[in-house]
Amino acid sequence: MLIFEYILLGFLVLCAISVSFSKSLLNSIIIFMSYSLVMSLIWILLESPDLAITEAAVGAGVTSLLFFVALKKIHAMQEEGEEDE
Repeated sequence: MLIFEYILLGFLVLCAISVSFSKSLLNSIIIFMSYSLVMSLIWILLESPDLAITEAAVGAGVTSLLFFVALKKIHAMQEEGEEDE
């Protein structure tokens, strides 16, 4: 079990570092979602299910959805079939 915790912590650090080096906003949001999901697993391992549910719902769910909507509003995400002009 200890090895699994170290793997999760390593993945958490990797996500935090890769967000800062990502050039694409969409990739940054996806990495942020994975960070929140891993953090929710860590909360479960720490026997705090209330925080795990909150992290999964707010961190990976609502916040990521708001980020996607904001990218769509500022036209940072292109529709399929659209090309750069």
